[in-house]
Amino acid sequence: MKDAVARLTPLGVMVLALLREDDMHPYEMIRLMRQRHDDRIVSLTNGTMYHTVGRLERGGLLAEVGTDREGNRPERTTYTLTDAGRQVVLDWVRREIPRIDRPVEFRVALAEVHNLERDEAVSLLRERETALAASLELHQGGRAKALAKGVPDQYLIEVEREGILLEAELTWLRELIARVADTDYPWGDAAGMPTDRYLAQREAARR
Repeated sequence: MKDAVARLTPLGVMVLALLREDDMHPYEMIRLMRQRHDDRIVSLTNGTMYHTVGRLERGGLLAEVGTDREGNRPERTTYTLTDAGRQVVLDWVRREIPRIDRPVEFRVALAEVHNLERDEAVSLLRERETALAASLELHQGGRAKALAKGVPDQYLIEVEREGILLEAELTWLRELIARVADTDYPWGDAAGMPTDRYLAQREAARR
């Protein structure tokens, strides 16, 4: 399973996460991801989608469950999530949430963290908080030492910016942790029951 997690790309995770919702064909996946603006996070083309689906199938993370053809449209193959695929998404999210050196992977993991139990999600987010706080202290301390040694401020602008961004993310993260830790905050599959908007999205993506 470790190898499967290591080989997963952000797009691969998003494909597997989509199949947690229902069986789908790649064309539906593409349309649904575009409707949700997931292409803000990952590059999304027909070629990369079909390549990713093929690789996930060869890895045993998803499986073909049927094909259909409507009118003059090309034949479409529908896929389902395997037990291994379901588990590898969770393991990938667990690995990426605490890491602060992989921003793209973190954004995908954050989009899927609701698949974890509340307590585990809070624990992993707190690990990230600790890592961010340490990184912020390092940046702020390093800049202060450099200024004290007479390094011109103009050479430290990037360091200053990084520290400000870390401080802002840390503030946001602490607010998020408090929100998720609150048991009144809706969380998990039960909180995400299909809405009319979701069902309309799915119907539009199937066409």
